[in-house]
Amino acid sequence: MNYLNMLNDCLKNHKNLLIDFERKELIKQSVSNREVFISKNGALALWTPKESTGRSPKDTYIVNREEITNEIDWDSPNNNPLYSATFDMIFEDALKMVENKNKIYITNRVIGADSSYALPVRTITDKAMTALFSDNMFRPVPDDINKSAFYKKEFTLIAFPYDKLDKDKYKGKLRELSDGSVSDLIVVMDFARDIGVIIGSAYLGSVKKLIFTVMNYKLPGVGILPLHASANEGKNGAIALFLGLSGTGKTTLSADPERALLGDDEHGWGDNGVANFENGCYAKLINLDSEKEPEIYNAIMHKDHYVDHGALVENAMMYPEGNFDLFDSRLTENSRGSYPLTFLTNIKKSSKGNHPERILFLTADANGVLPPVAKLYENQAMLWFLMGYTSKLAGTETGIVEPVSTFSRFFGEPFMPRNPDVYASMLGEKLKKHGTEVFLINTGWSGGPYGEADRMDINVTRTIVHNVLESDLKDIEYIEDKLFHIMIPQSFPGVDSKILNPEDTWKNKEKFERRALQLALEFSAHFDKVCGNKNIDPEIIKNCPGK
Repeated sequence: MNYLNMLNDCLKNHKNLLIDFERKELIKQSVSNREVFISKNGALALWTPKESTGRSPKDTYIVNREEITNEIDWDSPNNNPLYSATFDMIFEDALKMVENKNKIYITNRVIGADSSYALPVRTITDKAMTALFSDNMFRPVPDDINKSAFYKKEFTLIAFPYDKLDKDKYKGKLRELSDGSVSDLIVVMDFARDIGVIIGSAYLGSVKKLIFTVMNYKLPGVGILPLHASANEGKNGAIALFLGLSGTGKTTLSADPERALLGDDEHGWGDNGVANFENGCYAKLINLDSEKEPEIYNAIMHKDHYVDHGALVENAMMYPEGNFDLFDSRLTENSRGSYPLTFLTNIKKSSKGNHPERILFLTADANGVLPPVAKLYENQAMLWFLMGYTSKLAGTETGIVEPVSTFSRFFGEPFMPRNPDVYASMLGEKLKKHGTEVFLINTGWSGGPYGEADRMDINVTRTIVHNVLESDLKDIEYIEDKLFHIMIPQSFPGVDSKILNPEDTWKNKEKFERRALQLALEFSAHFDKVCGNKNIDPEIIKNCPGK
């Protein structure tokens, strides 16, 4: 089945194609179509059905075809295979939806600021707000797109966020729900045929993350390492990358007034250096504070005429007079804001930079057993990259909280579909080639676990980050932690040496040892479960905590 020919024939027969409308016109149509409301400050507010307040991982699929099957880690819980015959049915349903829509919006954009691997993306949708989101988040097509490794290899996304699949038709083919019926939404990628379909998921992040998952699959094939990371640049042109899961401080610490932001979420690292995937930001809004996060707050909450604003505020509480309450989580904890990078004041407009001099892996260790800063040599860095560790907090009615270890390899597991050895080995090769240094920064607890001790002082963390990025650290002495296989500094600029070794901050040394060993064993067990049969270099395995 030639999907693109069928789709193009369908589009040729449609009488109302709205192709590459200017941003202002997409904003106007989003309002006139009653897809969004205008807030008091001019941003556009929208609310999705309850099943669309976030991604739907169990309804997200990869079409399993012979050409790509050996490249995908099908053991990952995020890589759900879909039979090609089922995808044929879904695609035919999507074509019927195209035929029956009064309007079809089409945007042609690219992913990637580096023209040598910018991926052309065509988004086809019936919603002006979805087209506007693609305009916010994806980049304009560069004049030299012919230089791209993906020139004339466009990826097409069909997105009908408010339509639903026929449950009966897909019985036994898609996810079964608790009531015995079948899910009526789908997010599916066909890497081999360069096409994706979203039906029934109105969460705007489904559009972004589908396309970036495609990019994270494609880039290693052309020698580019994709990274779920933010990036900024110092005044001397030195690039830093920040990798970390939610709650580790990635956005906060990379938004440095003295360093220009390349981007806050997805980058590629190739022969030319680092380049942002995106044209915009898709920020979490819950509890967003104007004093703690002034750049993000102002990007969304600044006042402007709605036609010139166009920030999309998704699932945040808004009162009848049009004011937002970002501290009200009754709708969802996952309220979001989409806006162009140009809404921020301190950015590098090209979104490109040199090879990174230093990389920061951020973790919020609620066990309190990791140091505030440690250096990672090449194999150590590859191991921690594979593990993507942080901890989240599981609340109880009594308020007694135990930290729960969370591992998301490459700090973005759901969006890294290839076998893990591919991404890890590419990182190692680039670290060696460019002499990039890697540091582990613990933004979590010190002196004990959550509930018994305090979280690391943000000012101490900022001092550490500043000196990691700006200071000459050549003369620092490091001692290897034999349990976690990380290099702990014996002194560090601007930091009290008494807090550098985590054991020294605990009053009860035996409790520290038990807690540290417990975490190390969790590392070891998780590694064996997800990477034990994945062709990982033994020199990397040696650096796994607990081994």
